[in-house]
Amino acid sequence: MGLDGGVVGGGVIGALVYGALAVVALRLVLSYKSAAHALRRAWRWADEWAQAYQYYEVPRLAGDGGGAENPLFRKAAAYVASLPSLEDADAACVLSSAAKSNDFALQLGPGHTARDAFLGARLAWTNAGDGRGLVLRVRRHDRTRVLRPYLQHIESVADEMEARRRELRLYANATGDCAPRWTSAPFTHPATLDTVAMDPDLKARVRADLESFLKGRAYYHRLGRVWRRSYLLYGAPGTGKSTFAAAMARFLGYDVYDIDLSRGGCDDLRALLLDTTPRSLILVEDLDRYLRGGNGDGETAAARTARVLSFMDGLSSCCGEERVMVFTMSRGKDGVDPAVLRPGRLDVHIHFTMCDFEGFKALASNYLGLKDHKLYPQVEEGFHAGARLSPAELGEIMLANRGSTSRALRTVISALQHVAPSPSSAQPQRTSTAARPPRLTSRWSGHLDGASAAASEEASAAEQSPRGGGGGGGGFAKDAPIREIKKLYGLIKHRSRKDAGVVPVDDSAASPNGRGSDVSSEKDR
Repeated sequence: MGLDGGVVGGGVIGALVYGALAVVALRLVLSYKSAAHALRRAWRWADEWAQAYQYYEVPRLAGDGGGAENPLFRKAAAYVASLPSLEDADAACVLSSAAKSNDFALQLGPGHTARDAFLGARLAWTNAGDGRGLVLRVRRHDRTRVLRPYLQHIESVADEMEARRRELRLYANATGDCAPRWTSAPFTHPATLDTVAMDPDLKARVRADLESFLKGRAYYHRLGRVWRRSYLLYGAPGTGKSTFAAAMARFLGYDVYDIDLSRGGCDDLRALLLDTTPRSLILVEDLDRYLRGGNGDGETAAARTARVLSFMDGLSSCCGEERVMVFTMSRGKDGVDPAVLRPGRLDVHIHFTMCDFEGFKALASNYLGLKDHKLYPQVEEGFHAGARLSPAELGEIMLANRGSTSRALRTVISALQHVAPSPSSAQPQRTSTAARPPRLTSRWSGHLDGASAAASEEASAAEQSPRGGGGGGGGFAKDAPIREIKKLYGLIKHRSRKDAGVVPVDDSAASPNGRGSDVSSEKDR
């Protein structure tokens, strides 16, 4: 009996042991990620133990600890906080921004490490703790190859992050005394290149041109040119020129200096320009109105033009780099001195036209969140009839009726019917132009590839010109007369009969009403 009890007890203990082993095995299988992480840490520890490292301390305070904050520490701390590996660190501090809600940032915890890679070398940052600073660890055989380029990389990345985070400001020239001065306010315009209603291809070209300018410091210096780019935005009022300038400034991260040429006083354009800062966008609106009409101060048109030319590319414009100058015109380029429009003073010309159907769809997507609607065919028919509305008019209609998309679209249809040309005036135009309206809401006439603005506009006009009509193009217009087709048909038959040795009869000469050719054609068919 005692022997049987011992056997049973041993079996129970064995079952418990096997059960515990099974639970442990199942736990290991389910937590294979934790096991793999532990293995990676063990391998990393063994690899680090076998390597020789050089350590560089970046103190928080300059000097002996009683001075100002070390600029390199500030930039290195911002760079380390942006490392993706910081999320995998053993410990990190979570901070929130006082300026923006729902904006959180990570910082390296005291005594813990975040890893980075640069030019094939593995580096690590460690928080020394007690606010002393950061310690950079580099493999000894990589230090001469990597250290200096890596520190330069940290400074450039930190500068870009700081430029994106800083508050943009809008400056305007004020009068009141004989010294030029600026008044400023926070620049809070919400426009971005993504929300601007513009042809996608044109928008992509503008974005690429701005990005190329931002990265072109060494290129401009190698050419011996001032690091500056100028744009001309021209078109009717309400077509979005000022909004596009604001979107450019926000994309670049530049402050905006809005110069009002109509203001009198002792302000001098060159003195105003010298008082601006680098990394800024200089905005001059309604340049054509100033050049043609002035501001009633008795200044001649020639004097105003000379003043503007000196402002555009005089020696004073070279004092300060990384500037973008934007000029707007509301009456077009006709009558403006060609010297003002030449490359070097105005590098890129962008024409803002009234909205067509493609521009309407972009605005409807932004304002109403619409991609398609059952009323779109009626809207498209209104645009195809020749009606045009400015982006400002369409935006106001959609904003006022944003609660009901159907009501907004019906209001747009009504507005298009109101501004549509009359049938008597539209009929001649219909026979001489293509049936579809121009696709682009804006035209690019820049000098990126060496082409002049005039050549670009001619190419755009050639692209939008009708294929038929009296232009001599190949093919027929959509509404070509039937007699033109019959004439071509008769010519083909005449040549085929001539080749066969048959002389055709001139039906039109025999018919008194001149309809003999038509009858002959009907018989032939």
